[in-house]
Parts: sequence; C-alpha cells; structure tokens
Amino acid sequence: MAILIVEDEAPILVLVESILQQAGYETLTAATLAEAQAVIHSDRPIDLIFTDINLGEDHEGGLQVGQIVRQTRPKAPVVYTSGRGLTDGMKGLFVEQSLFLPKPYTNEQLVEAVTSLLREK
Repeated sequence: MAILIVEDEAPILVLVESILQQAGYETLTAATLAEAQAVIHSDRPIDLIFTDINLGEDHEGGLQVGQIVRQTRPKAPVVYTSGRGLTDGMKGLFVEQSLFLPKPYTNEQLVEAVTSLLREK
C-alpha cells in the first residue's frame, strides 16, 4: 500500500516516512502543496494521504490537499495532522474517510491511524 506524506518540516517528514516504511508501507513524499498536487495528479498509486494542515506559509494547505484528493482520488482516505488547535471551520473542511491526528503523536498512534483508515477503505 502506498502512502503520500505531505509535510513541510524535513525532520518530521523523514521520521514519518521511516515509521511507515518500517510498518510495511510504501511511501511517497511532498514538502509543499504544489509537490503534493503533482504526485496526486500523477498515475502513481496512492492508497492514503497523510498531510500536515499547516504547510509553510500556507496555513491550511493540508486542507487543500484533502480537497484535491477528493476530486481526483475520491476513495483515498486522508489523515490530517497539526501541532496547532483546530477551528470548527477547519473541521468542516475535512473530507469523508478522514481523521485528525494531533502532534505530537507516538509511532504507534501514527501507524494505528493509517491502518484503521486503510481497513475501512
């Protein structure tokens, strides 16, 4: 199963990628909304998207990633993450088949969030 990880902080991106690979998942990575769009619009298989909500200067870029996924790959679930609190407006933008994993999270919480959504797929 292939997971697209969208995270603008390189150390976190590398850590999440390592954790998911150790759990047996294939990973694709993107550090910006534009990079994520390119991967999503490619013909590469993507079974789940794991995205930070805050992508650098784009404070809700991860929500836009979710919207792009919903338009182009409607069956792919999305795990949103953030170290900041969520507003009610943000929660309203989450796509179906998604969940929120607040930072900081443990390795086990990350793998469980991904595994549980893929089971429901």
